[in-house]
Amino acid sequence: MSFQAYLDNIQSKTGKTAEDLQKLAQEKGFLKDGKLMAEVKAGQIVSWLKDEYNLGHGHAMAIYAYFKGKRS
Repeated sequence: MSFQAYLDNIQSKTGKTAEDLQKLAQEKGFLKDGKLMAEVKAGQIVSWLKDEYNLGHGHAMAIYAYFKGKRS
């Protein structure tokens, strides 16, 4: 599955784009000025996305990668 397919599936499942989730992550204190905070670990992002949006591990990791700057 391509990275974009992961993002498309996440949007279908949650109703939120990767950009939406990035804004929510910033509100939660995981990001500052759109950048992932150095002390934030993948497990924290994965737990949040699993708990609040019922995402699986792979989809949550795709969002973590998006937060780290991956776009394709």
